[in-house]
Amino acid sequence: MADNKIDTLMKRILDVTGINSQSELANELEINRSGITHARNNNKIPDKWIVKLYRRFGFNPQWIESGIGNVFIQTQSDQDVEFKYIPKVAARLSAGTGSFECDENITDYLSFQTKWLASKGSARDMVAMEVFGQSMEPAIKEGDTVLIDQSQKNILAGAIYAVGVEDTILVKRVEKHPNKLVLCSDNKDYEPIYLKREEADRIRIVGKVIWSCREYR
Repeated sequence: MADNKIDTLMKRILDVTGINSQSELANELEINRSGITHARNNNKIPDKWIVKLYRRFGFNPQWIESGIGNVFIQTQSDQDVEFKYIPKVAARLSAGTGSFECDENITDYLSFQTKWLASKGSARDMVAMEVFGQSMEPAIKEGDTVLIDQSQKNILAGAIYAVGVEDTILVKRVEKHPNKLVLCSDNKDYEPIYLKREEADRIRIVGKVIWSCREYR
């Protein structure tokens, strides 16, 4: 009979961290003991656990899942440079007016130089997502990946943010006007979205877009 992945994971993490019990580990993961039981029954390591263990201890996600590779994320170069891995989630941020597709499963990890991340914001609050829609072209095109710092929610005029409007997430430049908020597109074919004070109170700033990349197909 194959070993249960959760039991193997527990032993691996407890041995390295010195945590004494599954209850303590559950506290570190911010879950109930019932969550461990549920994961054991499914014989599957939840993606949220991998993210939390990475952020809490700096564990290598590959090592968490398989026990293979370096225990901690710390890649050395000739200049002794350290890198951090930021999770990319299977969620798509709208740069138009489409609905938000939300799936918390991690699809990949992107590697960034630690010093660079520190200069941009809070690495532990960063997440990468894919953009769809054409309203932010040419700066951000459909299919681009953006890096969002969810700790940066204070609005700086002209900066690009991921903004939640009802059930939609938009990537827009955000400006504050008297008694209203304006969501601006770079693509002139899209009109600005004006939100009056009572409407602006219902939106949420997900975070500031600090970086983007483009994969040529």
